[in-house]
Amino acid sequence: MIIGHIGVRKGSKGVPGKNFRPLCGRPLIDWSLDQLLDHPEVDTVVVSTDSEEILAHAVKRGCLDIGLRPAHLATDSAGKWGVWQHALDAAEALAGKAGAFLDLDATSPLRDPEDITRALALFHDQRPDMVMSCCEARKNPYFNLVEPDETGALHVSKPLPGGVVARQQAPVVYEHAASTYVVATGYLRRAKGLYEGRVIPYLMDPERCVDIDSEFDFRLVEFLMSEKLKGQAHV
Repeated sequence: MIIGHIGVRKGSKGVPGKNFRPLCGRPLIDWSLDQLLDHPEVDTVVVSTDSEEILAHAVKRGCLDIGLRPAHLATDSAGKWGVWQHALDAAEALAGKAGAFLDLDATSPLRDPEDITRALALFHDQRPDMVMSCCEARKNPYFNLVEPDETGALHVSKPLPGGVVARQQAPVVYEHAASTYVVATGYLRRAKGLYEGRVIPYLMDPERCVDIDSEFDFRLVEFLMSEKLKGQAHV
């Protein structure tokens, strides 16, 4: 069984109320919630939140009612892992044991349904502890990411012998794209964080990985979503 999950808090410092804020006429969460509820491989869906309004909305849409998340998991310093563990336990108490936990970030609504299918296929084929969405990083620590030393002078973050004079010469570096995760439930239960086991990338195009963390991001994603919808209407 595959449990689909979305974790959303009612608060946000960067974009207040962003998870339930309308984007292209619909609550932001619904763009990802639709993808879970409509996906043929997802058996049940839960939303972990500290918002009674969002929980009621999710249950009305067809999600399991796992109640509100504990207060210690509703702060802006609470990490994904503890939220996932709590949601898994609560969901399994209602629906039974699962083999995979599929998490979508509501703040990255530009993924395609095919991204979920491909991430799940990679998980089933490779049998890692977790599949994590990534995209090729726009900046590279071997070439154009720099940091100051104790004198304030800048140096390449990860220097290589002889240096790297062109981006194409630098080792490939991936950006952790907060979009789509498939986690083995046994690993989620026993580990204390994302990278303790074998975590492999599911590569996405950068334009589908834009994450909303500021007002600018929200406007950008809304523009990209409107363009995407126009393109779908013309197909």
